[in-house]
Amino acid sequence: MLNFTIRRSVLAIPTLLFISLIIFLLLDLAPSDPTANLPLTIPPDVREKIRESLGLGQPIHIRYLLWCNQFFINEPLNVLEHWLGWNSDGDRIRVLSWQTRSPVVDLIVERLPQTLWVVGLSYIVGTLLALPIGIISAYRQYSWFDQIGTFISMVGFSVPTFFTGVLMIVIFSVWLGWFPSIYDTTHQVTDMASFMHQVKQMVMPVTVLALFNAAQISRFMRASMLDNLNQDYVRTARAKGLREQTVVLVHVLRNSLIPVVTVVALGVPQVFGGAIITEQVFKVNGLGQLLIVSIQGGDLPVVQTLTFIFALLIVLFNLIADVLYGVLDPRIRYD
Repeated sequence: MLNFTIRRSVLAIPTLLFISLIIFLLLDLAPSDPTANLPLTIPPDVREKIRESLGLGQPIHIRYLLWCNQFFINEPLNVLEHWLGWNSDGDRIRVLSWQTRSPVVDLIVERLPQTLWVVGLSYIVGTLLALPIGIISAYRQYSWFDQIGTFISMVGFSVPTFFTGVLMIVIFSVWLGWFPSIYDTTHQVTDMASFMHQVKQMVMPVTVLALFNAAQISRFMRASMLDNLNQDYVRTARAKGLREQTVVLVHVLRNSLIPVVTVVALGVPQVFGGAIITEQVFKVNGLGQLLIVSIQGGDLPVVQTLTFIFALLIVLFNLIADVLYGVLDPRIRYD
């Protein structure tokens, strides 16, 4: 298992480098000019100086290396600095946003906690709800619990998150006044009252994303459980006198989690993508809103960086899923 993890980690490095190169080239070669929205009275030489201050006057391979450098904490090697003609003067070389003229990494670090609070918590809540719902629905197939769970899952999976979000705002914010309709990202938790306000403003966006996640995962959990409940090893375990709880929660559940792990692992990057819409609805000042604003403003450095982060999440959670396969099923060997 350790050797497999090391091999996959080493293989992920050239994979991510290739992905980063494709993302950079696709977006960098697109027709976009950071000076396009400036007043027409600005002279051409001033526009050219603005472009050079943003690093656009350098060759494309140097701009790619500068863009990759922003993901590292330490300075580049002295040999690389000398080869490229960099003079860092002890400062870290940074890629600037075309809109705010701020380092792209600083913008992402500033928005990341808001996204993690909403998206991360919603995925945890959705997964914790989906697993028991799928297990009980499969064990009690065609019961009233199964019928209700199937109906809620179909609704949660079919209705888009922007419609669910607007509907919850109308009901729980406009009509009932229970929760705030806008997520205040400047709110600081200092006491119990401020903590309760933070919980209230997180309820609706977390519920919208958790419902969508739980609907998908619960259906996969139910289908996987039904497939394993009819296997020969389950009948053998029951014939040997094992308790029904042990048969279902130990033998059947462990094997049923293998395809569900794939869905959960690959769903994490999709949730960050789906949060783009949800963050727009509830005005969460997170990575999703940053991506939308950057696309609308043609801020290519921010779009490139966020797109690569989504790709990094896919590669990382694919590796985690492969490792969990061997943990859940001892028949899987990676040697």
